[in-house]
Amino acid sequence: MMYPYKILIAFLVFCAQIMNANVSVNALFSNHMVVQQKTKIPVWGWADPMEKITVVAGWGQKAEVVTSSDGTWKVEIKTPKAGGPFNISIYGKDTLKISDVLSGEVWLCSGQSNMDFALNKFVNDAREKEYQPLVEFIRNEIATADDSLLRHIEIPQTPSLYNKKHNFKANWGSATPDNTGNITATGYFFAKELRKNLNVPIGIIECSWGGTRIQPWISVDTYMKHETMKAYYEHEMKNAKGKIVEMAQEGYEDTVFQNKYNEWIQSGKTIPRPWPTVHPEKSKQIPATLHNGMISAIKPYAIKGVIWYQGESNSHYMEESYGFYLKELVTSWREEWGQGNFPFYCTQLAAFKVTDERSNVGWAAVSDQIRTVCTTLPKTGMAVLHDIGEAIDVHPHNKKDVGKRLSKWALKKDYNKKVQAVSGPLFKRIKKSNNKIIVKFIHVGSGLMVGHKQLMDDAVPVSESLKWFEVAGQDGVWKTANAQIISKNMVEVSHPDVLKPIKVRYAWSSNPEGANLYNKNGLPAAIFTSDQ
Repeated sequence: MMYPYKILIAFLVFCAQIMNANVSVNALFSNHMVVQQKTKIPVWGWADPMEKITVVAGWGQKAEVVTSSDGTWKVEIKTPKAGGPFNISIYGKDTLKISDVLSGEVWLCSGQSNMDFALNKFVNDAREKEYQPLVEFIRNEIATADDSLLRHIEIPQTPSLYNKKHNFKANWGSATPDNTGNITATGYFFAKELRKNLNVPIGIIECSWGGTRIQPWISVDTYMKHETMKAYYEHEMKNAKGKIVEMAQEGYEDTVFQNKYNEWIQSGKTIPRPWPTVHPEKSKQIPATLHNGMISAIKPYAIKGVIWYQGESNSHYMEESYGFYLKELVTSWREEWGQGNFPFYCTQLAAFKVTDERSNVGWAAVSDQIRTVCTTLPKTGMAVLHDIGEAIDVHPHNKKDVGKRLSKWALKKDYNKKVQAVSGPLFKRIKKSNNKIIVKFIHVGSGLMVGHKQLMDDAVPVSESLKWFEVAGQDGVWKTANAQIISKNMVEVSHPDVLKPIKVRYAWSSNPEGANLYNKNGLPAAIFTSDQ
């Protein structure tokens, strides 16, 4: 039996341990980190309540604060021009030192698997022999990479159904042979282009998860601002809570999955494959769950901007409203970071031959909505990728061109570098002319051309007809169009059976193989429809 005075001593010891917590910081503030140059950055962490915290940066900046009653603290410090390495010291009741800190450019890389997949995911032999040279290129890139000024940190894939996470466990690493294979391939080639052109340290924060839809990446607060979004969120949460109760019952069987699996088999595997039901607390698809578990853990770390590669999983899920959700994601992230309209660059989806018609049309629809958002929201841009996809691999190997095309936007718009063209031709408007439609494009660079691209080589002009243009009349039936370039920025389209065409579309498929409209700077025209 424990005597009362022993209980009191144990209680006092416990209290003393609680009241002498070590000063700590978010995991982004760790050895080998990169800070955004020439700005004010927030630095935050935890300590005892009402403890004085002093942050001293090796470049001559200092800030002090007293922690709040819950033990949290945050300061802002000015950062120097690109350079380093520096140290950062944080003093409280104890001292925390962060070493080998670089000042440079910091970008957040987010989305699903084509952002999530690291370089080492592309070293196995290609499914089609024609893409094997890309595999060899990736293998060599990993083996020879040696750039201590290109750094990367990956946020652990963490769903959180109810609560916002405020920290995580991970470390910064450099692009060296023993680590490069672990870096997001898309982010790596984007960062490599920035390194080459800016000659400053580059830090990329990877916050992505394969197979995810856009809905989990949006905050609860954003869902609560819009009636339709709120209703959707509350419906999904109600279902999640119900499923938790159901799965906890003795003898639970996943009959929903089994029924869908049987349907998939009976269809000859021509519809999207179903997967076993995931417990809602471990699900990566419930709205806001990845914002809670991942995005909340890193904001408001100072960044230059965001690159976003996502949408495949929405080709057959709420595809008609993808643009609305993307706009809300971009706008809300900017608000949450409090840096104003930071750059946000997206990708259209790379070509891939899906097995069902809904996904086939949805693939194009999602890509077109990305185009619409990226031509209406300020400081956004888009890389077109349908010409570098692989028909039987949803994760195409050519991530070099993905990174390069995304970097064109950043280099010109954010770093004032001379870039002849940041994008391929983008649909502007149509003009109806008797039995023809004239399509006008922007971002034509030196002019339009019929082109062909082979692997990572630049696109070259070819002598062939334009492909993948379609027109429709009042009956809404799409017909493959005759199309020809008639000026630097215009294409004329028609079909003999469509006497009064009213709308046009281009590359409207998940796998528009042979789509061949480019600008003379070698960038492909975006997937689009004039039918809004």
